[in-house]
Amino acid sequence: MGRHGGNARGPGEAGAAAVREGSAGRARLAVLALLGSILVPLVAAGLRSVLWALVGIAGLALAAVGVWWTLAHTGGLRALGAALSVAAPVAVLALFATFGMLGPALVSLALWVLALTAARTALAPGHTASEQAVAEAPRAPWVLMNPRSGGGKVGRFGLVEKARAADCRVVLLDAGQDVAELARQAATEGADLLAVAGGDGTQALVAEVAALHDLPFVVIPAGTRNHFALDLGLDRDDPAAALEALTHGVELRIDLGYAADRVFVNNASFGTYASVVTDPAYREAKARTTLRTLPGLLTGEGAPRLRTRADRTYVDGLQALLVSNNPYGRAVDAAHPGRRERLDTGLLGVVCVRVGNTAQAARMVRGPRSGGLVRLSAGVVVVEADTDTLPVGIDGEHVVLPSPVRCRSAPGALRVRVPRHRPGTPRASGAVADWPRVTRLALGRLFPGREQHATSSV
Repeated sequence: MGRHGGNARGPGEAGAAAVREGSAGRARLAVLALLGSILVPLVAAGLRSVLWALVGIAGLALAAVGVWWTLAHTGGLRALGAALSVAAPVAVLALFATFGMLGPALVSLALWVLALTAARTALAPGHTASEQAVAEAPRAPWVLMNPRSGGGKVGRFGLVEKARAADCRVVLLDAGQDVAELARQAATEGADLLAVAGGDGTQALVAEVAALHDLPFVVIPAGTRNHFALDLGLDRDDPAAALEALTHGVELRIDLGYAADRVFVNNASFGTYASVVTDPAYREAKARTTLRTLPGLLTGEGAPRLRTRADRTYVDGLQALLVSNNPYGRAVDAAHPGRRERLDTGLLGVVCVRVGNTAQAARMVRGPRSGGLVRLSAGVVVVEADTDTLPVGIDGEHVVLPSPVRCRSAPGALRVRVPRHRPGTPRASGAVADWPRVTRLALGRLFPGREQHATSSV
């Protein structure tokens, strides 16, 4: 044994120590930034900073009321709501600027955002979906391409020619064709990999066939939004780069979601949004159609009222409900808003919206404690209403399903093949800022006896 052999660490232990040190460093940054966000206004205004905080909260509450009136009403009240949603925050900013508090308020807000981001990343699990090296390229890859998707991305990026150059059999989707049947036929005829260049709805249908036949699946982001590709870390600005998965790829095992017997790779939406997309005018005039139909859906006599049971949690009186294939990050996540950091947790994410009047809209500034926005994770989610059927938006496509609708996760059902190097691979972070855990982690090095306990809980 060498001179310092008693303190030697193997590669695995050294790597784990580096991860612990990085987490502790981010935890210390989070605590310091949080203290700074409190001290800056106190130094600038003393105890009057409490009054300024109340002014800011009141401005946010009035803005929330304005947004509610804009969405839920028509005529003069809608116009007043639109004006209030703009005037309230502008008036607050003007007051802050007049009394010399705008600078301290902005610095305090920036420190708070930094604290929240550092706290969540300090508690990160440290990995996303596990990757497995691909031993050999597919011998008979099959690619379905929708030439109309994404405003013609298939033609604009030359995807047909590039896929054929990679020895892929390319099928162009015609209007009215059965996507799932085309994929099943390809699997029956010997395809050993299925791929789709199109939107998320088409991706989901072929992904289900790939999962049933245990075939690898490749996502080519040629749709309009490509949320699935985003969460896989793919380059949505260069759809052809996804073809590198055929020769220089790795394989991920990820989950699929089901609403009744309908598969989804992203989410299934119930309530207001699902009802809005049923309007034939929605495709051509999304904003105008939404503003026209929302008042009746939010406050009219026929407004949908949903109930849901997520595992053992029951929530009722809902206007809208989103069930996602793995939970989304928080809407105010400064790092990756609206993204799923993992696709292999075996859980569904649930976001419930319960805002039925002006008072509930104002209380939204309290965040999760307001009850207006409820976030859950569950293996099984049952959605029902006082109707025999429910309109559902599944990966952006409108369907009608018998009520109640049972949603479930199929853990590890899909083999997704992706390029080894992806520009947008999400960095894992904790779902919430657990400040007691963050504080213990930050104090670990200052009080060595606590270090083991603090880091082992991450």
